[in-house]
Amino acid sequence: MSTTSTPVPGQASAPPPTAPASGPAAAPRVLRQRRRRPGLIALSVALIAAGGLSGALLFTASGQRTVVLVVARDVPVGAAITEADLAPASLALDPAVKAVAVAKKQGLVGQRAAVALKAGSLLSPGQVTAESLIKAGEQLVGVALKPSQVPASRLAPGQKVLIVSTPDPAQAGGGGKPADAGAAAAPKTQSATVVAVGQPAPATGVVVVDVAVPAAEGPGLAARVATGAVALILAPQAGN
Repeated sequence: MSTTSTPVPGQASAPPPTAPASGPAAAPRVLRQRRRRPGLIALSVALIAAGGLSGALLFTASGQRTVVLVVARDVPVGAAITEADLAPASLALDPAVKAVAVAKKQGLVGQRAAVALKAGSLLSPGQVTAESLIKAGEQLVGVALKPSQVPASRLAPGQKVLIVSTPDPAQAGGGGKPADAGAAAAPKTQSATVVAVGQPAPATGVVVVDVAVPAAEGPGLAARVATGAVALILAPQAGN
C-alpha cells in the first residue's frame, strides 16, 4: 500500500537531488589585463593639447583687425590732403602690408599726395609727402607728347627730366643744306620735374605730362610745346 506525503503549508519543497558530474570540473578563465604604457598616453595628451593650442592661436590671429586709413576720394598727385580725403577702415592685415594707423590721420592732413590716390585704396606711408612737387617760384606746364617724343620707360612724379626743343632741320639751318643743320647750335633744353602723368589718348597715344619749371621759363616752354616740336628725355639721376 503506497502512501503520499502532503506538503506542509508555508514550507518549501526541497529540490530533487542531482546526480554528481561524471567529468572533472573546468578551470576558471583568467582575464589578462592590458599593460598600460604611460609614455604613449602622455604623448597622445601632448599632441591633443598642441593641436588645440594651434587652432586657438590661428583663430585669434585671423580674427585680429586693425583700424587703418583708406582713401575716401580721389586725390591728384601734389594736392594737399584734407580730412575728408581719408576714412577709417577695420581690416585684418598681413604683417607685411604697410598701412597707416588711424591715429596718424591728423598728422597727414595738410601734407601732399606723392602719387595719385584712388578712392577705396589702402593708404601706405610712401604715398604721402610733406614736400610739394611744385615749389615756390615754379610754374606747372602741361607737355603733350606723342609716343615717339617720350621714353618707353614709365614716368613717375618726382622724376627729373629735360624738355628738348626739336625744330625743323630746315629752319634750324636757315633753309640751307643738310650740312648746315649739323652745324647748327645745340637744341634748347629745359630742366623740369614730373608732377603728374596722364593717360595716353586711345586714338593717337598722345600723353600729357605735367612738369614744374622755374616761373621765368614757364611761358617760353608753353610756347614751344604749342608747336609740338619738343621731346622729353630722362635726366641723369643722382649717383648714376
